[in-house]
Amino acid sequence: MSEPMQRAEVLIEALPFIQRFRGQTIVIKYGGHAMQSPELRESFARDIVLLKLVGINPVVVHGGGPQITELIGRLGLKSHFVRGMRVTDPETMEAAEMVLQRLNKEIVALISRQGGVAVGLSGKDGNLIMSRKMRMVVKDENGRRKALDIGLVGDIVEVNPKVIRTLEEAGFIPVVAPTGYGRDGHTYNINADIAAGKIAAALGAQKLILMTDVEGVREKDGRRISTLDVAQARRMIARGHINEGMIPKVECCIDALRAGVAKTHVIDGRVRHAILLEIFTRSGVGTEVVQSAPRVTEIHRPARRQTG
Repeated sequence: MSEPMQRAEVLIEALPFIQRFRGQTIVIKYGGHAMQSPELRESFARDIVLLKLVGINPVVVHGGGPQITELIGRLGLKSHFVRGMRVTDPETMEAAEMVLQRLNKEIVALISRQGGVAVGLSGKDGNLIMSRKMRMVVKDENGRRKALDIGLVGDIVEVNPKVIRTLEEAGFIPVVAPTGYGRDGHTYNINADIAAGKIAAALGAQKLILMTDVEGVREKDGRRISTLDVAQARRMIARGHINEGMIPKVECCIDALRAGVAKTHVIDGRVRHAILLEIFTRSGVGTEVVQSAPRVTEIHRPARRQTG
């Protein structure tokens, strides 16, 4: 097949997906290596602009963990984590907010350079993310449960989608930094995956996409799982096949599905145009997590996905 014909086939394959998702909201958690490589940053921005131009409403929620850790180190502070959550004292919160604000504006500018019109937000804008202090309970060496104070780390109480809906309707691309505001007057550090999932649920999003630095969920033999349903995911977590940093991401997907998001995805942000490949091709490039997979789907073999 000639190169021009191959390009035409790519466009034809994308057509039913464009038709299906036109007018729908897709929430994308942006983080990891895709935020640090100049080439991948440009690729990401082009993907977001293309989505908007074909009638899909992308909402970007970004992280910034490595950049926060770097600044904290330069300030002479130390990073401590409990169950993947950064212990956040007031000095660390101030540093985190500085980094997130800077990254937010950089992402807005990046999208603008590619022809999009983006607006930066934090969870404090328009009461977007109302939060409260997270209650962390751990077990001591004797197996007894005890409360642990991890500082200004927040649980999300409520997401107010009005400000994002207003921006969408006006043609803007919202870019959200994951900080929240509490009724106690404190600013809280929010896990970006969790923030993206809660925002997707509040918006009734068609898709939640979590960008990571791995290919997706893998079988024991290392093969990528294309489509995974909730029951299979829970079994794999219980058996230890899904472990370490992938557990909270898959659990975030499950929570979003339970809250009404149609489909969720864990994709490799190290791949150029990973978002477009995941949304507009039948096999995708990551792992699609759904409520229930078709009976013919085998979790160890890439499935031929539907356009829904």
